[in-house]
Amino acid sequence: MKKILLFSTPEYKYLAQKVYDEQFFEYGEIEVKTFPDGERYQRIISDVKNRNVVIISGTISDKETLTLYDLACAIAKYDAKKLTIVIPYYGYSTMERAVKYGEVVTAKTRARLLSTIPNAKDGNHFIMIDLHSEGIPFYFEGDVTSKHLYAKKVIKKAALNLAKELNYNDFILASTDAGRAKWVESLANDMGVGGAFVLKRRISGTNTQVTAINADVEGKLVIIYDDMIRTGGSLIHAAQAYKNAGADKIAVISTHGLFPNDAVKRLKDSELFIKIIVTDTHPNALKYEGDFLKVVSVGELIRGEL
Repeated sequence: MKKILLFSTPEYKYLAQKVYDEQFFEYGEIEVKTFPDGERYQRIISDVKNRNVVIISGTISDKETLTLYDLACAIAKYDAKKLTIVIPYYGYSTMERAVKYGEVVTAKTRARLLSTIPNAKDGNHFIMIDLHSEGIPFYFEGDVTSKHLYAKKVIKKAALNLAKELNYNDFILASTDAGRAKWVESLANDMGVGGAFVLKRRISGTNTQVTAINADVEGKLVIIYDDMIRTGGSLIHAAQAYKNAGADKIAVISTHGLFPNDAVKRLKDSELFIKIIVTDTHPNALKYEGDFLKVVSVGELIRGEL
């Protein structure tokens, strides 16, 4: 039985290395270069004909999305048997629906674009991790299949290890607001710990005010979970509320660490957090890995799905 051919775009080479197991995979070779005018050149060197192929790539930018699209189209054209596309971070998930007239639902348009990749002989399959919106897999069209893969196993292990590292036998798993409360409650129940969330009142389009916390956090370790970290603003507001309510120490665990601009510095300078843990679904997280920010891998989780 032939091994699965494992490809990745340059941005996600690090994650392909975490997924790779020589017993089951063979690295797919690609030649990539950029012409002086900025045009991208890709050539598939490995023979993909009648092979099961996996591509690991994100939609972290329009350029990365098109790189994935071009590569996948070529692999299908050259007669791959089955094509599985792993998108660790689906980058348009905050625009999953239109709120105002005229808004472009980018999550849907990108799903439609990826759905037009020609089908491999045994079909195309998409795997996405901890989506911001549960409905995104249903935006994919045609004969493709799509799956929302939950990183709960990775998150649970990270939280329990962190509590042990900080010498706490118990902790509170918290959310930034009531919107993520059900997901956090599910995680907390699985780990046998308490859950908490903050109640907010919107003052204006840009300002909210914390009105209450639904649990006793006095003297406890509070680990805040959020599916993604961007600027860190909501985390800082929530952490301040838990601190004001008497939390002893506060840490953060998130699946997707985007960290644009000076987000990590902002979080560290707040002096509210003892540690932040994110997974490696977004390449930006690796840039900031150190004592304050720890990165854990979803490589094993992905491997188990392939």
